[in-house]
Amino acid sequence: MTTNIIILTPLLALLSGIAILIWPRLLNYIVAFYLILIGLVGLLPHLR
Repeated sequence: MTTNIIILTPLLALLSGIAILIWPRLLNYIVAFYLILIGLVGLLPHLR
């Protein structure tokens, strides 16, 4: 599980950066989605 998160985080950051350069108005949505995703990943081990 940690290997997937280690690979997923930089890839998500790279794609988000490219999307922000192309569509600057998406910044709010990308940041919100990223924070929700990181929050869920952080909570999942504690919920099991």
